Amino acid sequence: MPIDPPETQIVTQWKVACDGGEGPLGHPRVWLPIPEDTGYVECGYCDKRFEIDRAHAHDDH
Repeated sequence: MPIDPPETQIVTQWKVACDGGEGPLGHPRVWLPIPEDTGYVECGYCDKRFEIDRAHAHDDH
């Protein structure tokens, strides 16, 4: 039985917040810094992946 890949969101800031969304899948809000070398970070609670759009990033890394 294959496992669906985690949700991916393209973002324009190097630090993002994740709370897992509303409802029973939610979790405590955590702030996640995106490492410059990888360009993405995954939430330790829900495995959602945040990928930086380097061409449109708003804040300095």
